Amino acid sequence: MTMTKATLIALLAAPMLIGAGPVPLASPPAAPPVAAPAPSGGVSNGIVAIVNGSVISREDIENRERLFVLSTGLHPSDEVLNRLSPQVTRALVDERLELQEMQRRKIVVSDADIAAAIKQIESRNGMPEGALRARLAAQGVTLRTLIDQIRVQIGWARVLRDQLGENAHITDTDISDRIARLKAETGQTEYRVGEIFIPVDQPSHEADAQRFADTVIGQLRAGAPFPIVAAQFSTAQTALEGGDLGWVRPNNLDPALAKIVTEMPDGAISNPIRVIGGFAIVTLRGKRQIGNDMATIVTLRQVFLPFTTPLDPQNPTAQQREALEKAKQIAASVKSCDEMEAANKAAGATRPADPGEIRAETVGTPALRSLLLSQPVGKTTGPLVANDGIAVAIICSREQKNVGEATKTDVFNQLTSERVELASRQLLADLRRRAIIEQRSS
Repeated sequence: MTMTKATLIALLAAPMLIGAGPVPLASPPAAPPVAAPAPSGGVSNGIVAIVNGSVISREDIENRERLFVLSTGLHPSDEVLNRLSPQVTRALVDERLELQEMQRRKIVVSDADIAAAIKQIESRNGMPEGALRARLAAQGVTLRTLIDQIRVQIGWARVLRDQLGENAHITDTDISDRIARLKAETGQTEYRVGEIFIPVDQPSHEADAQRFADTVIGQLRAGAPFPIVAAQFSTAQTALEGGDLGWVRPNNLDPALAKIVTEMPDGAISNPIRVIGGFAIVTLRGKRQIGNDMATIVTLRQVFLPFTTPLDPQNPTAQQREALEKAKQIAASVKSCDEMEAANKAAGATRPADPGEIRAETVGTPALRSLLLSQPVGKTTGPLVANDGIAVAIICSREQKNVGEATKTDVFNQLTSERVELASRQLLADLRRRAIIEQRSS
C-alpha cells in the first residue's frame, strides 16, 4: 500500500525521463511568492472551522492554497483561490478527523517517517537534501504545511490497514477468480482512467461542490497537472496515486462514468459527473483490448546535469557551457549501462540513473519517442539539451511485451485498492457523522 501521496507537489510530477529529453518535463519556473487572499469578513479571530474542538484557521487555509499554487505551477487569480477555499476547508476538516482517529488508535508517524517521505520527494526530482524546504519557502509555503499533510497521509494508510484487519488479506483464490474473469473478457475494451472525486455529504453542499468542480476543471484545462490536482483535492484513496484508477472495464464504473469514459477521446477531461456520493471529474489516459496490448518496453540509464538557471539558447551561461562539455565527455566515454550508473553517481545523481520501464509508444514528446524506438541498444546518445539541464542516456534493453495480460501483482494491487477505497469512504463518513464540526463564514 502506498504510504504517501506520490504526487503531493508538482516537483513529483516532473522528471521521469531524461529531463525529459529535447522537450523537458521541467519543474515549473520559479515565481514570486503568491500572496494569500485577504481574509473575508465574518471570520472571527481567523477561525474558519472547529472540528471536535480542534481549530482550523484562516492561515491554515492560505498555506494549503499556496501549496496548491506551487503544486500546479499555475498562478490562479484571487477569485479562483477564493472559489477553491470551501474545498480546501473541507479537505482540512477531513484531515483533522483522520488525525484524530490516528490519535485515538495510538498510531504514531515518526519524524523519521516524515524525513524519509521528504527525502523521497527530493530524490524523485533530483533535488539535493534540503532543497525542498527552500523551494517551499521561496513560494511562501511553510514546510510545516507539507509535513502535516504527509503525516496524515501516512497515518491514515495505517488506520485503514488496521480497520481492514483480516479483510486486507488477498488470497490466492481471490486473485485466481479475478484473473479468470479477465480472461473470459479477452478482446473487450478496457480504459485507463484518472479521477478526482468531490464528495457531497449533504444536499445543501451540492452547489458548492459543483462550483468547486467547475473551478478545478478550469485549472486542469489551463494546464494544471491532473495527478497533482487529484493528490491535493480528490477525497478518493486513488488520490495517493494521482487519481489513477488503473485499467478498468465499463461494468466496474458508475454507469454515468462508464458512458462518458467510453465516448471521450484520449487526454480529454470531463465536465463534472454526478455519481453516488458526489461529483467525479475523469480523464482518459488510454484504451486497449483486454489481454491484447502489445507495447515496446525500453529500459535505460541516464546522467542528468542540471543548469543553475533556465537556458537561453542565444546566450548560454558559463555554467551551461561547462555542463555541455561534461555531457560530451560522458557521451564519448560511457559504453555500458553499468558505466552510465557510475557516471550518474559521480555527477551527483541529481536524477535517478534508472527511470524504470518505459512504454515508448506513450511518450508524448515526438523526438524523445523516436529516440526510444530507434536508438541502438547499448549505444550512448549525444547530449540531450533541455531548458533545465543536459542529459546523456544509453538504451539497456528494448522488447515487445503484451502488457494487456494481467499479472498476479496487477490483480493483487487492484483488489487491495478496491478494499482500501471502500474502507476509507465508510470510515470517513462515519467519523463525519459522529463529529461536532462548527464551520464559520469565510
